[in-house]
Amino acid sequence: MASRLIQARKLHRVVAPILLAPLMLAALTGVAARAGRSWFAMPKPLASWLYSLHEGGFLGEPLVPFYVLAMGLGLLGLCATGLVLLRQQPARSANVATHRRLHSSVALVAVLPLVMSASSGILFRLLESWGHLPEEQIEWLMDLHQGAWLGDALKPVYVVLVGLGLVVLLGSGVTMLRRARLH
Repeated sequence: MASRLIQARKLHRVVAPILLAPLMLAALTGVAARAGRSWFAMPKPLASWLYSLHEGGFLGEPLVPFYVLAMGLGLLGLCATGLVLLRQQPARSANVATHRRLHSSVALVAVLPLVMSASSGILFRLLESWGHLPEEQIEWLMDLHQGAWLGDALKPVYVVLVGLGLVVLLGSGVTMLRRARLH
């Protein structure tokens, strides 16, 4: 059991820094586009550009599905290893660092929405790009990805909260990693 915990921690610490910048970009651009369209009358071309950044369009259209797959699987891997670490966490004590407590608390709340968002985003992009399915057939995946099942009023709130959760996890993770390397 201890070796599985050590392996999960090592994998989490190796993968997280690699995905830091792309996940931050995905979180910020996804939130900006959804909130911009829903609340601030953002022009559709600007939102489309942000969504293109969100899914790695800067790499060129042929590479977008590969980028989405890699990012999504990476995020799912971080969620999986993070859950292993959460399950093996010792009882809370007063000397647990604030950033570690924040990371754990946000992870507990955000893991299910992050898994749902990553899974539905991967499936949507792959079915559209490689399965050549029309968007109308698979739009239910984008509805899952964006929280449309909550209704028009809560859809942007959901996206903002999921994006904010990911940003907080990335930020607190960086803090923990930096502190671990200093000691």
